[in-house]
Amino acid sequence: MREIIHMIVVLSIICATSGAVLVNLKQATKGQIEQQVLTYVQGPALLSVLENRDNDPIKERMTIKDVTVFPAMKDGKLVGVALESFAPGYSGDIGVMVGFDVNKDELLGIGITTQTETPGLGTRVTEPSFTGRFKGHGLGSMQLVAKGGDIDSVAGATYSSTGTVDAVRKAIEIYQSIKPEINLIWKKS
Repeated sequence: MREIIHMIVVLSIICATSGAVLVNLKQATKGQIEQQVLTYVQGPALLSVLENRDNDPIKERMTIKDVTVFPAMKDGKLVGVALESFAPGYSGDIGVMVGFDVNKDELLGIGITTQTETPGLGTRVTEPSFTGRFKGHGLGSMQLVAKGGDIDSVAGATYSSTGTVDAVRKAIEIYQSIKPEINLIWKKS
């Protein structure tokens, strides 16, 4: 009986120590992990969406209502913003960085940040032949042709196409809900 209690105490100490080390390790690396995600996951999509700018949107990003907003400035004026949203695809969430022209209220474009879709089929939503369909698109009627919209889906990748369009639609809703705050933070002239 005494041996069992001794083993339980030793095992409890080992578990508590391991847990404490893992929590501290996570806290210590949180900033570095966030920077890596910004640089290597969100960054390439963001910079392709916000092309016509003369600032660094990653450094000037702000959080508005729990949404990270990346501004695009040209000659000191806000010309666009980008934000990331997610929607379910065939085999997991599809992350989409969506750019908005704040003057025309239309899409600057989209970039896929994360996806785990079927190689050769669903991954075709990352190709410019699909993502290019969103550039200059208005904020209304964002839907696939099969559902009454004007965005052609990728053949053989209906779930992936639907997930991408759904993520864009979520981003549009978020953008429209925070647009007043965006205008206050980055005053347009």
